Amino acid sequence: MELSWINKLRIVAVAALGIVVIGVLAWPLAAPQDPLLPVRASHVGVFATLVLLVLALGIGFAGYFIAWPHGREIGILAVPFGLTVWAARSGPMQTLTQALDETYERQALLHSVRFEPVYWFLIVAAGFAGVLIAQHLCPVGEERLTVRKIKSYLTTSFYINGLIALVCAVLVSQFFIGVFARDLTTSYNGSAAQPEVGQLLFGLIAAFAVAAFVVKKFLNMGYVWSALASLFVIAFGEKIYYGSATIQDFAETRPATFFPHGLFTALPLQLVALGALGSVLGYWLAVRYDYWRKHEGTQ
Repeated sequence: MELSWINKLRIVAVAALGIVVIGVLAWPLAAPQDPLLPVRASHVGVFATLVLLVLALGIGFAGYFIAWPHGREIGILAVPFGLTVWAARSGPMQTLTQALDETYERQALLHSVRFEPVYWFLIVAAGFAGVLIAQHLCPVGEERLTVRKIKSYLTTSFYINGLIALVCAVLVSQFFIGVFARDLTTSYNGSAAQPEVGQLLFGLIAAFAVAAFVVKKFLNMGYVWSALASLFVIAFGEKIYYGSATIQDFAETRPATFFPHGLFTALPLQLVALGALGSVLGYWLAVRYDYWRKHEGTQ
């Protein structure tokens, strides 16, 4: 897909759809009572969750036709753009840690966010499902999805390569989150301070873009695997950087605005929303890079 001016307009239109419907109109469904607190999945009720899933499915479906004939590539961006508005409006992680003085409270907080990315990923996946439904109903050329076509992809090599891509994406994204998603003006014994929201959003997009670029360039796998990495980086990072002893050390000796790794300054919502956008960006940068090397670099 060439990024021509018309395709840029398609991206803007799809982004606007997600921002207006999810980011603005649906904000009351997830907005915390205290505007300084972060957006948490545990604060979203069952009815609100069902509404979000339906909205995500609908704007994914609509995004496919808005971005026609490149709806398959562009329509998936609508929901992540909408959730990014929430990620920007949300209170930071430090508002939670500042209210928790005891070690066991910090441990409970970390355990509570470990599986929260799954919730937000389901919202993103609902938007993706809407795109796939629209693609099946109104395919471009021969791209109609069928059960036989899906089964043809699900081979043993697909699962093996996918697992390798997922592990690679988790490692790469986690490393670069630590590089980008941190307050560079403040340091406390090598720990990461809570960055400003703009720095955090940039850092997450950049980290997952690098991961998707690496996965596409060296493993020739799609952006789905780097987006899936957002489900595992917290649990993996906890094992490496934030065990019980480290939590106790930080709770007893360091300010609540400092963390052992930049990863823990991000909310699950931010990881998933920005991880999805960064993954798509990094994938297409890799595609463009290969095209440039093949067609333009030899001229």
